[in-house]
Amino acid sequence: MIYSIARRTTNVTIANPCIEIIAGASVRPRVMEIGIFLAGATASTFGIGRPAAIGVTPTSPVTLLAEETADPTGAVTTALAWATPPTVPANFFRRVTLAAAIGTGIIFTFPKGISIAASYSLVVWNITTTDVADIYVVVEV
Repeated sequence: MIYSIARRTTNVTIANPCIEIIAGASVRPRVMEIGIFLAGATASTFGIGRPAAIGVTPTSPVTLLAEETADPTGAVTTALAWATPPTVPANFFRRVTLAAAIGTGIIFTFPKGISIAASYSLVVWNITTTDVADIYVVVEV
């Protein structure tokens, strides 16, 4: 089953997560694609990785949407803010620096998917100060 969501980030602070993709307790989703596009004109560097510790008490998490209408409600959510945010990944699967122009972006595809363990997460991290970005995520469960 394929699920996806598009979110506009709010955290633009250096060395902070801008979005967390959170697996439910009973699923091991595979992230198939992540797209990042700037909504403002500030040069921005992002990284994708597994946090050392997941975020605690995400505020207003949003569940990914089933792309097939007959599929059940998803068990993967995203968060943009937390009581305690996820920590920085030790290493990144991908990094990108985007030029200071609205609409600049990149689409990362993962042919076999990056798996997320049940009750764990993957983050897009602000490596530098970033601008607000439109980020979409596609997962297979």
